[in-house]
This record gives sequence, structure tokens and C-alpha cells, in this order.
Amino acid sequence: MGTIDLKPGERLDELQRNNYRIIQDPERFCFGMDAVLLSGFATAQEGARVLDLGTGTGIIPILMAAKTKAKELIGLEIQPESADMADRSVILNDLQERVKIVQGDIKEAEHLFEAASFDVVTSNPPYMIGGHGLKNPDAPKAIARHEVLCDLEDVIKAAAKCLKPGGKFCMVHRPFRLAEIMVMMHDYKLEPKRMQLVYPYADKEPNMVLIEGARGGRSRLTVEKPLIIYESQGKYTQEIYDIYGY
Repeated sequence: MGTIDLKPGERLDELQRNNYRIIQDPERFCFGMDAVLLSGFATAQEGARVLDLGTGTGIIPILMAAKTKAKELIGLEIQPESADMADRSVILNDLQERVKIVQGDIKEAEHLFEAASFDVVTSNPPYMIGGHGLKNPDAPKAIARHEVLCDLEDVIKAAAKCLKPGGKFCMVHRPFRLAEIMVMMHDYKLEPKRMQLVYPYADKEPNMVLIEGARGGRSRLTVEKPLIIYESQGKYTQEIYDIYGY
């Protein structure tokens, strides 16, 4: 493993995979369970090229580097400070030959990358519609959670442009926007093929949805069995322990 100097406010977190670690700043934004679940839901074949849209501090490319045999994983991030942390985490984990961080706008993805050049595109985009009610829409946490700098259509459009025919688009989002997600993916010819709802407890409503689409795929959707996070208060189910790598 490499060594790296931390900047003020930053910390190192263990990822429970391959001894990988990640640099984060709690004052800006730290990855959540949604990113970890997406890295477990998404698949990539040996030799695949993977693009993560809105990579933040690079959590999804780094976890997928540990879990798959993808040849190249690129994380696209618009915020310079987050992109810098991601880049240093790549160096820290000696992943420079497989993982690359690009600072740039999702809306410009089709100009930053060759069209139809990726086998898999992943994204954990902002969930909340617009910046309404935000006191500081320029704050890093607001940008990560609200559609301030990009919206759902920007993400799906970029994925459609960057994916090879038959390539997979994998995203984590909120169930309250599921109808919009399905329609938009269909409109951009990323046909929904696989979906899994995530529940905090077995008797609660789902609070996340994992969805995979195929570029140019035929209409046929498989709904996987529900993923339950907690067995009891403070105790994960075995599936969650397996995804986290404990």
C-alpha cells in the first residue's frame, strides 16, 4: 500500500476489502450504505471498462476494484476537493493501473469519454429533486444529496451515451422516484432488466432501490428478493455483512 498525507479535516476509513482504505472529510460528505450496496449489486466481467458517474471520493470504483476483475474503472466527479481525495485514495491503495479519477461534469461526459466505450456505468446520484429549501446549495453535502449540479435525466443520458450496446447501467436511488426512473431509462433505451428493493427492517417500507438496465435490451424485468438491512436493532442481516466483507 502507498502512503499519503492527509489534509486538515480528513480521515482514513477502512473498507474491509483487500486492506483498502479511503480518504474522507466528514465536513464535506462521507459515503453511505447506498454506495456499498451498489458496489455489491453491480457486476463487471473480467477485462471490463467501468465508469462511475458522480464518484465523490471514489468509493464505488475502489470497492469494485476489490470485488471484480474489471480492467479499468473511471470515476467522474465535478467537485475538485472530492476528486482530489478520490485520486489520493487511488494512490494510497496502489490502484493507479486500474482506477482513474477524472474531474468533470456529468453533463459533459459524452465529450470527456469516447461514445459507447464502457461495459458498465454505475451511479449513486443525488436523490432529492432540485435545491428547494437549501440554505447553501453550493455546500458539498447539498450537491451530493440534491439535484443542484445534475439531475436524474443528466445521469441517465450520460450513461446511455457512454455505454456499449448491451452494456449495463447500475444505479441506487429512492423508491419514491421509481416510476420516473423506469420511464426515463426506457426513453433513453436503457431497458430496466433487474431491480432490488432495500428495506431497513423486514416490516418497514423500502428506502432504497437498486436497478440495472441494459443499453438496447429487450423488455423483461427481474425483481430480485428484497434486501433487508437490519435483523434487529443495531444488528445487520447476514447479507449485509457479506456485502460489507465482514
